[in-house]
Parts: sequence; structure tokens; C-alpha cells
Amino acid sequence: MRYPEAPRFDLVEDLHGHAVADPYRWLEDDADPRTAAWSEAQDALAADVLGSLPLRPAFAARLEELVHAGAVGLPAWRGGRAFSTRRDPGQEHAVLRVTEPDGTVRVLVDPMALDPAGTTTLDAWSPSIEGDRLAYQLSVGGDEESRLYVLDVATGEVLDGPVDRCRYSPVAWLPGAAELFYVRRLAPDQVPAGEEQFHRRVWRHRVGSDPDDDVLVHGEGSDPASYFGVHTSRDGRWLVVSRSVGTAPRDDVWLADLTATSESGPAPLRELQVGVDAQTSAWVARDGRLWLMSDRGTPRGRLGVADPADPATWAPEAWRDVVPQQDGAVLTDVTLVDGPDGDLQVLAVHAVDATDRLSVWAADGSGRLSDVPAPGSGSISGVVSRPEGGTEAWIGYTDYATPPSVLRWEAGSGAALQEWERAAVAGAVPELTVVETHATSADGTPVHLFVLSGTGTPDAPRPAVLYGYGGFNVSLTPAYSAQALSWVAAGGVWVVANLRGGSEHGEDWHRAGMRDRKQNVFDDFAAAGGHLVAEGWTTHGQLGIFGGSNGGLLVGATLTQRPDLAAAVVCSAPLLDMVRYELFGLGRTWNDEYGTAEDPTELGWLLGYSPYHAVREGTAYPAVLLTTFESDTRVHPLHGRKLAAALQHATSAEAPVVLRREVSVGHGARAVSRTVGLAADQLAFLARYTGLLPREDASGAPR
Repeated sequence: MRYPEAPRFDLVEDLHGHAVADPYRWLEDDADPRTAAWSEAQDALAADVLGSLPLRPAFAARLEELVHAGAVGLPAWRGGRAFSTRRDPGQEHAVLRVTEPDGTVRVLVDPMALDPAGTTTLDAWSPSIEGDRLAYQLSVGGDEESRLYVLDVATGEVLDGPVDRCRYSPVAWLPGAAELFYVRRLAPDQVPAGEEQFHRRVWRHRVGSDPDDDVLVHGEGSDPASYFGVHTSRDGRWLVVSRSVGTAPRDDVWLADLTATSESGPAPLRELQVGVDAQTSAWVARDGRLWLMSDRGTPRGRLGVADPADPATWAPEAWRDVVPQQDGAVLTDVTLVDGPDGDLQVLAVHAVDATDRLSVWAADGSGRLSDVPAPGSGSISGVVSRPEGGTEAWIGYTDYATPPSVLRWEAGSGAALQEWERAAVAGAVPELTVVETHATSADGTPVHLFVLSGTGTPDAPRPAVLYGYGGFNVSLTPAYSAQALSWVAAGGVWVVANLRGGSEHGEDWHRAGMRDRKQNVFDDFAAAGGHLVAEGWTTHGQLGIFGGSNGGLLVGATLTQRPDLAAAVVCSAPLLDMVRYELFGLGRTWNDEYGTAEDPTELGWLLGYSPYHAVREGTAYPAVLLTTFESDTRVHPLHGRKLAAALQHATSAEAPVVLRREVSVGHGARAVSRTVGLAADQLAFLARYTGLLPREDASGAPR
């Protein structure tokens, strides 16, 4: 295959005694005419290769059905109103609705009505305590910049906004809906050049006023890469502020009594947890107690209570346990409900081997009351209840064949879950069997796998896709996936690996796959691939590996460390140059996860697996499809460019190395139709190079 010409420059830098070559540094510059010309030539190559894939039309047709399955979000109850999102088959984006006390349903925010081109996304939303106002955030073109607006729920009138620089901003309302707390970056002219995406602060804002007049609440002097959380109690008395630096698995937490004053004005925030290597979520609930969900000394999580007015009770040893740490289970979410006799109870979610369980606990700390049978082996996206109290709770649920839906639970109802709002399934969902198994990693660690197929047994080796992530405390629990279902429907096997670096087994599992132990993640993934071959599910020549973002790093490292493992690789929105990743996008916020090249020891970790630096000339690399997004403000597309150029130069195999890029699309949410095109290319590429052949239905037409 003839690849676009990419000059290799003899650029070698001495970094802490390491000679680090970077022949494609010029591809980092979006504005360089050489980068533009090379990218356009790659576009032509990608169009030629992907356009001729035999199964692309069939995958596009099936995905067009399955990806349009609906999705329903959990309701947020405020003042008798229920706010929730819903996407029905045929809709490009979910709409935000309100259900009135009389049952009337109205759409409040429809991204497609705002932008028929489909490039506007609804990033976040938060109704006021009384339910009469709504704060919501929009981004355009994939930039994830989140401009903040406020509307009147009754009339739909926009009362405030856009307030810019609100990316990753939580919102906490005060009673009366005249004021809110939120997070906003400093203006570009107030920060050093190149740091415009950092320097967040917590502000107090009066709706309708100039945001430049907002009151600074917290954040001055913090690390520029700090992220903040805000939470107010329903009575407006208590404010909780949290802070983490980048994605570090630790946070600081402060608490303020907004009704108290000092000689200098409002009472200051008081330290609840500062400088501790742990994560703690804190809030004051309707019972007036300070609730704390934490992995501090309990890596699988515990839930305790303290007195918000008495700092002597804030130390972990003084907390009263309500849900103590459980063996083999990770606490992921809780909500408060009233029992049938008026006693306060906790509905808790625990993950066991990446599958969620529900249980009920007495809020006085006297222990577990009951278990709640789940509808299947699936994931619970969250549990909510009415802030003012009540016996009902709502549970977000999905599994590999069920789109995100909502269930209802009534305390004292015999623990039965009832359907509340089910998302519509679009198209014919194939028969699906899920088998759970374990691979053994290089150091003997068992690695849990979900194996999805139409047979449930490895009756004959067949083309398989192994998917993973392995980082940032992200747990890959069962979830509806049009890609997975389309692959299984075509006769293949789809496998999800629960690697170290995730949260499947708590914070210890996360830390076993980060920083100097990142290699464990790649070893886990390679072991998963070997296990699938050994058990007869597939062969190395029929195996494809797939990952995106941090998962793109995963498959990039696997590709360069084990080019013999798989026949095809799909690497999407990836991190690949681990020496320079901190210099672009949000890279510097991830150095607690990976390490920093500024430190000699940590540079050694990064060079030990950095895919771009591990490419070796004359190696027979498998077929590789790299997909990047030009509006990606998290992971810069330079990573995909540089590895594509390096692999195209180095590979001795006939299998292609293809770079597919999109414009006006970012790292996160996108319109459904954009998803179909991308997924069809990815699956068809995997099919072509793992040997997945067209199947025929009863009429003889390919499907």
C-alpha cells in the first residue's frame, strides 16, 4: 500500500538522560501546511479503504436500527415536578423534559431545535430546589465548553446566559432560585498563555446579573488543574465544596454554614478533609446529618454520618457507619427513602465483579434490612428519591440488551422493582448469551471478562472483538451497545475486559493499574486475548482489539508490545505520545494517573510503554484503524497522526494502517447519525481483517 509521504526528521532530545526520538513532531501543528496536506491525503486513503469494506453497508443498516434505540434518564424531583431526559428512536439527541404534578409532559431543552445541524449537545442540567427554574449547559461543535443558561420552567423564557467558560461546572441552587453556586474558569487575559483551560474558581451568582460581578467563594491560590464540586443542603444552610487536582483519586472537602457570620462577613469554609490520599463525597441531607461516602481507609467504600455543626465528629474514626465496607463489593451510590413505618432507610448500590446489586440499610446504623432482586445481570446508573422524602426510589438500569431505562422501587413493597419508564428498542435485537469468565494475568491476577455471543459456548473459533479501557477508576459494567449487538448479530463474539486501572474492585484495583503499575493493564489485556484463544472462542488471526481515549492508549500499547496478539486494531481518540501528552488538551490533568515526563523516574515509566516511541521498523503490524476528531479538546488528534505516520513507515505487513478523522466533532457526545457512520467503519474494518464473513437471512440477503 502506498501511504502519503511523511518526512521523518532527525529530532532526538536528551530528556533526563534518555535519548528520545520524535521524527514526526511537525504533525503536532494543526496550522502547518504540511500537516493539512498530509491529513487530506490520509482522508483520501481512508475513504478508499473504508469505502470498499464488504460489510460496511450491512453494518451501517443494522447500526442505523440498533443505535436509534431510546434512552431514558433518571428523574430529578423538585417541587412536585420531575425533570428527566429521553431520546426516542429517530431522535439525534435526547431532550430534557419536565413532568408536571398533573402528569403533563413538556420539553424544556431540545438540542436539535436549537441547532438542526446536530452539533449542539446538552452537557448538564440542574433544576432549582423549588423546581421553578432550570440551569442547563450547552456545547457546540464538540468543544465541550458548556455555556450556562437559566430558564423559567413555567414559561420556557431564558432568564440568564450564556455564561461562558463553564466546562465541567456543577450547579448548586439556594432556596428561592435567585442565586446559585457554580464553577467557572478565569478569563483568558487573567491566566498565563496556554493555560486557558485551567484556573477554575467557585462563584456565587445572582440570576440575571453580570457574571463578572459574581462573588468569589473558593479556589484562589489552588493548583491551576483543580476541579471543584459544589453542593447545598435543601434548606440552604450548608455549602459543601470539594476539590481534586486533575483526575487524582483524592480530594479536599470543605463545609460552610451559610447562616453563620463572623466579624469579617460570612463564615468561612472549614476543612473537612484536606491533604488526605482518599476520596470523600459529603452532603447534608434532609435529616440534618452530614453524610459521607468515602474510600478513606476503606478502598471498597463505606457510608457514614456525622454532625455538620460539630467538627469533632468529622474525623473518620468518629463517623457512625450506616453501610460499612463489604467484602468483595464496591459501594457506588446511595439514596435516602422513608420506610413504611416512617423510619429512614438507605437504598445502596454495590458492584460485584462489575455487576450491580441493590440492598436496603437502616439509616440509624443498625445494619442491612434486605436485598432487592435486580432484573438481570446489569448496571445501575444511579438511584434517586424525592429530596423532601417519601417511600419511593427510582433506579437507572441497563444491560447488554436493554437500553437505559428507569425502574421504580417502593419501600416495604416486598423489595420488588417495577418498570417506571422503559426505553424503546429499535430494530431486531439479536439473541444474546453472556458468559462470565476469568483470564489470568502475567502476575497471576484474575481478570474478569464478559463474553457476548449468539451461542453461549465456544463451539468453534470465530472472529472476536476484545474491548477494554483500564484507567481513571472507570468500571466497564454491562450496558446497551449497538456496536456489540451488531457484531454478535453478524456472527462474531464481543468481549469486555475488566482490567486493572478501573473501579471494578475498588480503589486498590484502580491504583494497581496507574502510574508505575500501568503495565499491569496491558498485561491484563494481553492475557484476556490469550484466554479467548486458549478457550476456543477465537484465534489470533480472528481477534480484533478495540479501545478509545485511555482505551486507545491501551490498544496502542498492546499493538506495539504484542503485534502478534490480534489481526486488527481500532484505536479511537487515543493518547499515544506519552512523553508530550501533558502539553496538549487536558493532558496535564492526567499526570497523577500516568506520571509526568518532567520527573526522571516517571519519564522512565512513560517511555516503558509509550506506543509512539515503541514502533519498530520491519515489524509486521496488524491492520490498524485510528479514528480522531478535529474538535477534540481533551485528547489532541496529533496522537493519532503521529502514530499513523510511524506505523505506515515501519510496518512490514500488507495489512493497512488507516487514519480516519472527523471535523466538528469532539471527544464526547455526538449526534446519533454521526455515531452510525463511525461505528460502521470501525466494525467493517474489524470484520475485514478478522475474517468475519457476510451472513445471509432467509431471503438470501446479507445482514
